[in-house]
Order: sequence, then C-alpha cells, then structure tokens
Amino acid sequence: MIRFEKVTHQFPNGVMALQEVDFQIEPGEFVFIIGPSGAGKTTLLRLLLRELKPTQGKVWFQNENIAELKGGKIPELRRRIGAVFQDFKLLLDRTILENVSLALQIQNNSEEEIRKSGKEALELVGLADKEEMFPAQLSGGEVQRAVIARAVVGNPDVIFADEPTGNLDPETAWQIVELLRRINQAGKTVIMATHNVDVVDTLKERVIRLEKGKAVGDKKGDIYKKKKHHLETNKE
Repeated sequence: MIRFEKVTHQFPNGVMALQEVDFQIEPGEFVFIIGPSGAGKTTLLRLLLRELKPTQGKVWFQNENIAELKGGKIPELRRRIGAVFQDFKLLLDRTILENVSLALQIQNNSEEEIRKSGKEALELVGLADKEEMFPAQLSGGEVQRAVIARAVVGNPDVIFADEPTGNLDPETAWQIVELLRRINQAGKTVIMATHNVDVVDTLKERVIRLEKGKAVGDKKGDIYKKKKHHLETNKE
C-alpha cells in the first residue's frame, strides 16, 4: 500500500531531512515511527500527503507515484489519508461537530450525510455529548480525540498520527493510543510517529526507527527498550 523507495528530501536551506529511506507498509498494519527531534518523522507525513516532493526516490501509495499526481488527484489522495497533527489545527470559532465535518462539506456531501458521518465519528472517539462545544471548552485529550474523529470521518485507508500524545498526561496519552489501536483493529492502517518509547515497548508492534534522516531500524517487538534512555534525552 505505502512504499518509500530510496527517498531523499533536502530542504532549500540545505537541511537533509531524509536520506535514502526504504520501507513498505501493508494494509492493516500498525506501525510506529520513532526517533529524536529532527529525525525526519514529520517530513515522512508531508511527503505522503504530497505537501513535499522527494528530492530523490519515489513515494508510492496504492501503486501510484505520489510525486506524479496532478490536479484533482492530490485532494483525492489526501482524502484517503487521515492526518492527526500534534498542534491540532482545529478552527476555534467552529463547534466540534463542524470541525469534524468540514472536510465532508468541502466535498459537497448532503447536509444529512455530513451530520450523520460527523456524529458517527464523534461517537467512535467518545465525544458524542460534546458536538456543540467549541475547542476551547475541551480538555487537551478531548481535543485530540476530536482531531482523530476529523481524520476518520471520511473513511480513509490510512491514519497517520504525528506525535498524537506529545502534549498529554500519561493516562490521557494511553487513552489516545488505545483509540488508535481500536481503529487499527477495525481494519485501518495506522502509522504513529512518537517519542513515547513506553508505548512502543508495551504494544510490541512494528517499529521503524529514524536517526538523522536515515531508517536505521525496522523490527517488531520490545527490542527498543535498550534505546529508551537515548531517545528520552533527545525529546523535543
């Protein structure tokens, strides 16, 4: 489904964000992307969303070379990838239901379809009773749940969560991780970029480890416990 084929990305200022990164993710997998700040985790997401193009190499999504997509194909690609950003990006003057449903409004769905899908997404993440509230009225964990609802509302093939627990207390962070696990168990591919090595070790899912823009590890299990101290000292 997703393949990075010797992908290198260098920013105009000369910073080398990724260097010859190779990996493939199959449908239905749960994959962690770990590494210190500046390792290239967010750049992976931006390449997958076609916000950036590789300097070298190819990024494939469902057998399409993303860099070659043109016109309406790019919005179509982004509808198939639900992105969960660390900084939330919710509109403060819209209710939670309106925020979650915004993408469906842009796609010209009927009002009935928009409300139905938005309510179902909020129910999935445990916010059915918060739909008329505004982002400022919610806790950090509730806001992150709303962001996940917005990511799943259009029934994408993949959820890419970029540091979804970064600003949350440990208990709330685990609730968000369990929510992502349930979404994965329902059949969605989930990719989670994280610094939280405790979560990685506990879940024992596949782990792709980045360091200085290079993929230096790709294995499954709790083998990264020995890396815990190193990663925690490099947190953002």
